[in-house]
Amino acid sequence: MTTPVRPINLFEYERLANQHLSQMALDYYASGAWDEITLRDNRAAFERYKLRPRMLVDVSQRDLSTTILGQSLQLPILIAPMAFQCLAHPDGEIATAKAAAKMGTAMVLSTLATKSIEEVASVGNQTPQWFQLYVHRDRALTRALVERAYAAGFQALCLTVDAPLLGKRERDTRNQFVLPSGMELANLATLTDLEISYKPGESGLFAYFLEQLNPALTWKDLEWVQSLSPLPLVVKGILRGDNALRAVEHGAKAVIVSNHGGRQLDGAIATIDALSEVVAAVGDTAEVLVDGGIRRGTDVLKALALGAKAVLLGRPVLWGLAVGGEAGVGHVLELLRDELDLAIALSGCAKLQDIDSSLVLRL
Repeated sequence: MTTPVRPINLFEYERLANQHLSQMALDYYASGAWDEITLRDNRAAFERYKLRPRMLVDVSQRDLSTTILGQSLQLPILIAPMAFQCLAHPDGEIATAKAAAKMGTAMVLSTLATKSIEEVASVGNQTPQWFQLYVHRDRALTRALVERAYAAGFQALCLTVDAPLLGKRERDTRNQFVLPSGMELANLATLTDLEISYKPGESGLFAYFLEQLNPALTWKDLEWVQSLSPLPLVVKGILRGDNALRAVEHGAKAVIVSNHGGRQLDGAIATIDALSEVVAAVGDTAEVLVDGGIRRGTDVLKALALGAKAVLLGRPVLWGLAVGGEAGVGHVLELLRDELDLAIALSGCAKLQDIDSSLVLRL
């Protein structure tokens, strides 16, 4: 019997994942909004940045460790919040959390997870975990989510601000996306008896956002969110310097440059193109992270050179989860870590602190 060939990069994991996912799950994970212009540009934008390596630097010993919000991580690659991970593997977010813990990095758990806050917290192994929050119309529910995350030991609250309504993802509409029978929003048990009304031919997720999430959220609500716990606030979904500065003025300790993986406003700027403006705006008043389109260690290096403290990895984690569960996620992280280690060595950097803007040029 021929031994299956193990993927050697993240692109191969994506191709292999197609064989392990239903069409509805694959389209849900892979799709972007409308014409998917921003989805494609998130990836293409990285190719517009070229590296300018330094030579004759001692890189015999290298260190990829960092700190984010004072929390120690073994590499500057976090796992982005992603909903419905049990669509990829029965262990879902539990498997992802275990893999992150073994790699010494942080996972951001989605409000719309298919494993509960408490279940995921139980496998953290002392590695930092963050909780991603959607503010619901029901403020008591929102408060309860934050209080549960804090009680379970999560170390940061990541507020998503780019989804007052759900972007139109036509693949989901075509598939009339709904969770399979027996799968639930594990953190929203109080809503299990709630009937979400939606029209035939419409995404059930779109209907959920329309009925449950609060589109009236404004900057002043950040103070209310912070009042719910002592957790540091991270604001996710920023693409402008002025918005980043405003987030910091309202108490954010970090911002994530993100366009929701190209799933919200199609035609929005690629995240790597927005990064420098955000970094310049906040200066040393907050830490800046970025997600979107990261597939190679050189992508991580470019983001760090442009001022990001770390990146968040999204879809490739799901591909690894679909292919191999916890081991697949772990291997995806290992591949990206090893590529980053080689990239910084070939660029003349022995540690992350050696990386600066002189290493990268946008053409």
